[in-house]
Amino acid sequence: MITIVDYRPEHQPYFEKFNKAWIEEHWELEPLDIAVLQDPESTILHNGGAILMALYNGEVAGTVGLRKLDGRTFEFTKMAVDPGFRRKGIAEKLCYASFEKAKAIGADTVILYSNTKNAAAIKLYEKIGFKHLPVENDIYKRANVKMKIDIGKALLKQPTETH
Repeated sequence: MITIVDYRPEHQPYFEKFNKAWIEEHWELEPLDIAVLQDPESTILHNGGAILMALYNGEVAGTVGLRKLDGRTFEFTKMAVDPGFRRKGIAEKLCYASFEKAKAIGADTVILYSNTKNAAAIKLYEKIGFKHLPVENDIYKRANVKMKIDIGKALLKQPTETH
């Protein structure tokens, strides 16, 4: 059973471990990555953002963050599922839970940055309704994909089993 909960300080080691694993698989950690992973409270939460954790049968299995960019736009960031829990619907459940959280904290739009090496993730984002945008290259060196989604439209597409 998948349960989504709000981040608590004791989740930080999981948040860091899960994200370091996928980033370091293909790239190097960038200064923004290090700051966010080591201190998500200051870099995400204290600026009006949110972090969600996915539990699978009570075990911490995944995470996603919403970093506030402006009053109505948040970055969908640091989405990671532990390899032992993949292909169980956790990533999709985290996506929709993050949209509900984003709406609750005032977002209209969520953007994300990714890389074509994350083909499975990009396929999921497209399925959910993210649309491709031109990429500006001043956020992450590894980013060659930028996408955005309208929160209202995204929640209308939410499968009933994820409610």
